[in-house]
Amino acid sequence: MSRQILVIGGNSGIGAATVACLQGRGDQVVTASRHRGEGDVSWQPFDAAGPDADLELPERLDGVVYCPGSITLKPFHRLSDEEFESEWRLNFLGAVRTIRMALPALKKSDHASIVLFSTVAVGTGLSYHASIAGAKGAVEGLVRSLAAEFAPRIRVNAIAPSLTDTPLAGSLLSTEEKRNAAAQRHPLHRVGSPTEIAEAVAFLIGAESGFMTGQIIRIDGGLSTVKPL
Repeated sequence: MSRQILVIGGNSGIGAATVACLQGRGDQVVTASRHRGEGDVSWQPFDAAGPDADLELPERLDGVVYCPGSITLKPFHRLSDEEFESEWRLNFLGAVRTIRMALPALKKSDHASIVLFSTVAVGTGLSYHASIAGAKGAVEGLVRSLAAEFAPRIRVNAIAPSLTDTPLAGSLLSTEEKRNAAAQRHPLHRVGSPTEIAEAVAFLIGAESGFMTGQIIRIDGGLSTVKPL
């Protein structure tokens, strides 16, 4: 019997790559996002930041992947309360609401898995990342808390990527000069690809990672841990 996976934000970038990767492994994927993506996939409209957002879910879910994210890079003194709140609603509260709605269906699976997204900026202090690092730091705390609470039936992990070549990062990679500068900041001298992140999501959803929960997987080109001489 194929697994049933819910992907929030599966219409673009890492989310779309994740949908393609999971479908390629034979999973049945349900997506929910503000705009419909391409491909043959079950989709429903969903505003992750909306307090009244609702989902129609299958009776059983074997996995949930919450992909929505944002990139707001500003000096701290220029960040408004509204911008901090916007990051919080999309990145943290959206994940909380999704998990709350999906939990009854996840409990009907023998081996369920939840995958959330953090950022390299939580574990590595990066200038101009205060609002997103604050929101994603809360996500990392949520991962560990829920991993403890939901064990042993439901595993909860997160991926903390660095800059990835997606539409969301388009303004940061819009010229060859910007792309080269971004690549040189990473020990591996390149930015990530959506497919690489999607493969990691599939690993965390699958039985191959069955002995992992409460972990933050850093896929960041070495930025958080390596400093070549």
